[in-house]
Amino acid sequence: MLVTLIIGSEIAFWVLLGAGLAVRYLLRRPRVGAALLVCVPLVDLVLPAVAVADLRDGGTAAARHGLAAAYVGFSADYGHCVVRWADARFAHRFAGSPKPSPAPRYGRARAVHEWRLFGRTAVSTAAAALLELAVRLVADAGRTAALGEWQVRMGAAAGIPAVVAASHTLWPRREPASSPRG
Repeated sequence: MLVTLIIGSEIAFWVLLGAGLAVRYLLRRPRVGAALLVCVPLVDLVLPAVAVADLRDGGTAAARHGLAAAYVGFSADYGHCVVRWADARFAHRFAGSPKPSPAPRYGRARAVHEWRLFGRTAVSTAAAALLELAVRLVADAGRTAALGEWQVRMGAAAGIPAVVAASHTLWPRREPASSPRG
């Protein structure tokens, strides 16, 4: 049931996002659209409650419980960025707003951008604290061993953007020289 709920949450995220943007820009109802967009992160509040309830009712921790915590962490930290990104592009396409500026591609600006992504990922992996809370609430190490494995996975997930950010800091890409026209 928990995996189904995770899939349902992901579907609900995109449906609410699409509906919020469509109502906001296509139907020209900005307040109703904003209300739908506010509901996007609320979908994720159900997952940790269901996962902990499953464990409290005698369930044994499995990959699905760790996946639920990882999903909540990443969605909580990256969800509003996705909403903001989609809103800017939708506003440009359907409401005449200026074209959103792309992420920096070169030099120090790119390194700073990558370090921000690393920080965001590190914060999102703090959802490992949700796993620790579940371990303590259940208070049965035999039934929660799988959650410790997910804590390690989530920590490793923060390592990937750290390597990317460090590479852009140590070896920044340089803007290509403009070729002479002739």
